[in-house]
Order: sequence, then structure tokens, then C-alpha cells
Amino acid sequence: MQRGIRFDGRPVWAEIRLSALAHNIKAIRRHVNPEGRSGSRPLRKILAVVKANAYGHGAVPVARALARAGADWFGVTCTAEGIELREGKIRKPILVLTGFWPGEEKRLIEHELTPAITRCEQLRLLERAAARARRRIKFHVKFQTGMNRLGLSASDVPCFARTLVSCPHIECEGVFTHFASSEVFTDDRVEQQQKEFECILEDLRRLGVSAPLIHLANSAAVASRPATWANMVRPGLVLYGYHQSYEPPELTAQTNAKLPLQPALALRARLISVRDTAPGQAIGYNGRWVAQRPSRVAVISAGYADGLPRSLTNKGRVIIRGRFAPLVGTVSMDLTTADVTDIPGVSVGDVATFYGADGDAAQYVSEVAGQLGTVTSELCCALGTRVPRFYLP
Repeated sequence: MQRGIRFDGRPVWAEIRLSALAHNIKAIRRHVNPEGRSGSRPLRKILAVVKANAYGHGAVPVARALARAGADWFGVTCTAEGIELREGKIRKPILVLTGFWPGEEKRLIEHELTPAITRCEQLRLLERAAARARRRIKFHVKFQTGMNRLGLSASDVPCFARTLVSCPHIECEGVFTHFASSEVFTDDRVEQQQKEFECILEDLRRLGVSAPLIHLANSAAVASRPATWANMVRPGLVLYGYHQSYEPPELTAQTNAKLPLQPALALRARLISVRDTAPGQAIGYNGRWVAQRPSRVAVISAGYADGLPRSLTNKGRVIIRGRFAPLVGTVSMDLTTADVTDIPGVSVGDVATFYGADGDAAQYVSEVAGQLGTVTSELCCALGTRVPRFYLP
């Protein structure tokens, strides 16, 4: 645990190690460029996905660290997220992955954000805005190949090419798609999507449309599917130190070994009460835990409003004094309780680590997500806005 952190207020905080972020993006760059700088082809570019407040880690500080470590592009969900990065002095190209709402074109142009086109009619909107600004605006176009959410379909290629010809103020800089299940190796859905995308690229070329940037690979594909890397990749969760859970499960350990990552996030809080509890006494809302022996119960200054899943009630654990203590009772909005009977010397002010390491004990977001049957990114994004983030070397 990092010493020397000082702040006023409620004692719950997150620590984000910038060195872990730098390690991860550099490891990804080496992984997707096995031929190295001396190879005959340029290095594949990395679009670092920092949407949703950089998966809860803090968009601007994380983007600054990743830019220093070699990110070529950044990916965000919406115009507002892109503007936040620009106001944070991020100068690298920023792709707005889910496109834009009519009326946002001026803001995109003013802040030099690259929009994704997901419907043909957006070309005309962007063209009019670019013409008014007297500028030539670049965009990326997204094709849906199996996710069936956002993006043009293969049948839209003629419309797209025809419309683009009549839009002299905009330029197609990139073409991309998104995999629905790149961590699943028990069927061929990814291969089907890849073939569909290759057919779309061929149709575009035949109609005179080409783009310098092609990207398909999200985190699991970056880690495990070299055939999808094209000339730019879009790592998200792996930047923050976590792999997906693969099917079949044995591939998870293999992928971890091929691309070792360092989790960047720790979540900690202090004990604000330690009390003796007699057998038969219940703890917390609805008395969901009842002491079966003379017990010591610690109250921790963190709850679900800070990002702890309420589903950890009576089945999670926390690290205190380098040892694991079971969470007991209902995880409430502001407080959580742990049974510290078997940990000697626990006292008010001790640090409880929900995610991260303390001494020889460690527990990371991915482990808790697996226990709860959810995805790691959900728990990262759940980190509350009232939790201060400290950025450590």
C-alpha cells in the first residue's frame, strides 16, 4: 500500500499506478508488432479506449499517461468525453466511437474530434458542417458485421460510396467493425465477422473508397487473435491490466502468459469502528448475517455508492493487515462490515483493501468480477465519483 497519501474528508480512495498503465500499453505494442521496428511494415497503431472515465480510472490523467507511453489515438463514447480530453490538453487524435447526434457537428469540428459514421445520412450532416467551417473533416466509418447494433450493413456500401463522392469537404480516414465475442473460441462467430468485414472492404475498394486505417481488434482480439490486428488495434480493458475470461477457460491462463499485464487500480478505505459482537447478534440491514460465536466486526468507510457491488453481501472478502477477512452483512450505500475475529490487533484507522495488494495478500477487480459472474469492466466503471483518485508513479 502506498504511504504518504494525505487528504481531508471521508477515508475511502482509489490508487491508480501510472507505471502499470505504461507497462500495459508498451506490452501491447510489442505483442501486436512481433516483427519489431526493423520489420518491413510500419508499426501497428494503438487506439487506447478511455471511454467511461477511462473505465473508472480517470479519463484525463490516464490519457496523459498513455500518451506519454505511446498511444497513437484515443477512443471515447461521445462528444462530451472527447471534449473533456481536449480540455485536459490531450492533443492526440480522438475517435468518437458511437458517432454523433444531429446538432453536435459543430462541437466535433471545433474540438477536432474524429466522428464515427454509423448511418449514411450522417455523411450529409457532417458535409454541411464542414462546408460551413470551410474545413476538410476526416471520419471513420463503422460497419456492423454480427454485433447488430451500430454501423452500416454490407448492403449500405453502395449508398455510402455514392454519398461520399458528393461530399467534397469530408474524408474517410478509417473503416472499422466490432467483434461480439472475441474471447470465445468454441465457435466461429469471430471468423464469420472477419470474413464479412473483408468482403465489405473489397466492395468499398471496388467502388473507389479506401482508408489508411483499418481496425477490428478489441481487447480479447488484441490479446489472442493476430489475424484481426490490421494496421490499428483498439485495446480497452487490457490497458488497465485485465484480460477477458476466455472460452474454453484454459485459454485464459495461456493468454495471461503471452501478454502479462499489471492491474493499475487499488481501492481502499479505513476502518471507522471495531466492535465486539455476541453470538446471536445480527449485523446490518435485514440482519442478513448473525454472529455464530463471539466476534469482532469492523465497519469500513465504503459502500455501493463508492463502487462496491451490493451483491458482495455475505460472500465477498477484504484485506486487512495483510490477511483476508470475510465481508458480513449487507453491503450498504456508505458502509460495509467485515468479520475480523481471526486477525489479531485490528483497530480503528486500519486500511481495508478491496482491490489491490497489501503485504502478501492481493485481490484484483477481475477476481471479484469472476466471483460475482459479471465482467471486470462493470466493476471498474462502478467506482464512485465521490471516491478520490490518487495517481501514483
